[in-house]
Order: sequence, then structure tokens, then C-alpha cells
Amino acid sequence: MKTAIFYGSSLGNTQFVAEKINSQWPNAECVAVNDLRSEDILSYDFIILGTSTWGIGNLQDDFELFVDLLLSLDLSDKTFALFGCGDQGTYPDSFCNGMGKLYHLLVDKGWKVIGDWSIDGYDFSESEAVIDDRFVGLALDEDNEPDMTDVRVKQWVTQLRKELK
Repeated sequence: MKTAIFYGSSLGNTQFVAEKINSQWPNAECVAVNDLRSEDILSYDFIILGTSTWGIGNLQDDFELFVDLLLSLDLSDKTFALFGCGDQGTYPDSFCNGMGKLYHLLVDKGWKVIGDWSIDGYDFSESEAVIDDRFVGLALDEDNEPDMTDVRVKQWVTQLRKELK
């Protein structure tokens, strides 16, 4: 299964996490979304998308344009997983909302998204990335819990491999 990790990163945290995921999934290609063209996206079977949340719950800037490209394609035969970076200390009422916005865009197209994640161990009040008391993907907080990233990434990648079987 040809796998890609596509990320948008303004300050480097999301790229850092994408590279950590890539170290656990070494055959995947890890590419910034602003470097992608339609034919690049279409060549993968499994696509991991990573975005941070900016302001009061917005997608990372590079994703604003990338989403238009993504949604213009027929990706109904692809499988997606999401990870998001947020700051639950400063923005507890919009933690990882960017990931939630991305999720809703994908499922509204009828595309398959796997890799939901437990909300246990987090300290936030609201998030568009939570459905039925679970995150729609891996939620990370490099600002307040960088020590949790390696463990969470490893567990999530193991979970994704099981879900793909």
C-alpha cells in the first residue's frame, strides 16, 4: 500500500510530528502540502494528513489552498488518517479544531477516515475534532505535552496498521 504523509506547518511543530510518524512508517513519503500537485496525491492509496490549528480554530495556512485541490479530486478509493497539533493550554475551547475541520470536509465527500483517538489524558474544554467522545485522529500538543508525542505516535501508528488490515 503506497502511503504518504502530507502536512502543513507554519512554525515547524507539524513537520516535526510528520517526520516522527514517518520514522515509524519508513516506506511512506513525507511531503509538505504546498509542494503537491494532483498527480502526486492520486498516486497514493493511504494518505495521512497533518495540520495545526491557528487562531480560534482555523486550518493551517498551507491547508487553505491544499483543501481546494484535494476536494477537486476523486479520492473515493483512498483511505485517510489525520493528526493535528494544537495548544490545549492557550486554546482549550478550540483544541485541534483544524483537524476537525479537515475531517468534516473528507467525510462530507464520503471518503474513508480511520485512526480515531481517545480523549483520555488531555485537558481541553471543546474541540471540533471530537465525535462521540473520541478525536477524529491523533491529537498532539507540542506546546504543553511534547513528552507525550513519541508514545502517542507509536501507539497511533500501530493502531493504523491494524485498522488497515
